[in-house]
Amino acid sequence: MDTISYKTISANKATANKSWIIIDCDGKSLGRVASLIAVRLRGKHKTNFTPHVDCGDNVVVINASKVSLSGSKMDTKQYVRYTGYPSGQRFSTPSQEMAKVPERVLEQAVRGMLPKNRLGRALFRNMYVFAGNEHSHEAQKPVSINA
Repeated sequence: MDTISYKTISANKATANKSWIIIDCDGKSLGRVASLIAVRLRGKHKTNFTPHVDCGDNVVVINASKVSLSGSKMDTKQYVRYTGYPSGQRFSTPSQEMAKVPERVLEQAVRGMLPKNRLGRALFRNMYVFAGNEHSHEAQKPVSINA
């Protein structure tokens, strides 16, 4: 048997073939959009996926303020954060977060679906979230995909 023709090709930074994609969140469910974004950021949709290499795409997300949550989760779901001070635990709902910073709800959902290590932090930097329809990455010519 010829073992040379059966070598496994491992992706690296030079052979990653990263592309730019754009996802419109208008009227879409938060979890479904977040999982699609996480798969694209990680690169699991590619044939040369390598778990320890950043081989995912750059993702531009528009209309993040129009993402929806099912049921009454917009008012009952709670995000918890800690300020670092005594009795500094703070709670907020998605509706409160959407009023302040609309992008944060989608960013938190995607961040929770990425690896919790150096690679996950690097992958998260490849996502660009915009609350409205306009974005600043027209020069990269992102390709629109159906979410």
